[in-house]
Amino acid sequence: MALAGLLMVAAPWVVWAQTNPAAAAEQSSSEQGVTVKVSAKSIGVAGSPWEFAVVLDTHSADLSDDLVQSATLTTDDGRTFKPTGWVGAPPGGHHREGVLAFDVPAPRPAAVELRIHRPGESAPRSFRWQL
Repeated sequence: MALAGLLMVAAPWVVWAQTNPAAAAEQSSSEQGVTVKVSAKSIGVAGSPWEFAVVLDTHSADLSDDLVQSATLTTDDGRTFKPTGWVGAPPGGHHREGVLAFDVPAPRPAAVELRIHRPGESAPRSFRWQL
């Protein structure tokens, strides 16, 4: 009975984390002829890796980025995480999309920033979410 009560209290938090419009909104960055779009797929969901859908588009360059090596997730308290994997299109071409996965940061941060360091660009592309 106590477990059922706990689940009822925790359930709205999990639903909020999955449906928070600010966390789900797509963010975009266009520089040097390459557009990078990122949306949070499952951040804040207990027991699941945190996932970010990433789309790269260009008409002029080859998208050879190794996103597992070039991406980092930074928490508002300064912790940095490398992706645990990429499921999606391999390097090359003019359009790539897939999902970057990260281990769940514990303790839970209030905000996270996904940084993608692209070859030939002086600063990383940054995408931030309040949780």
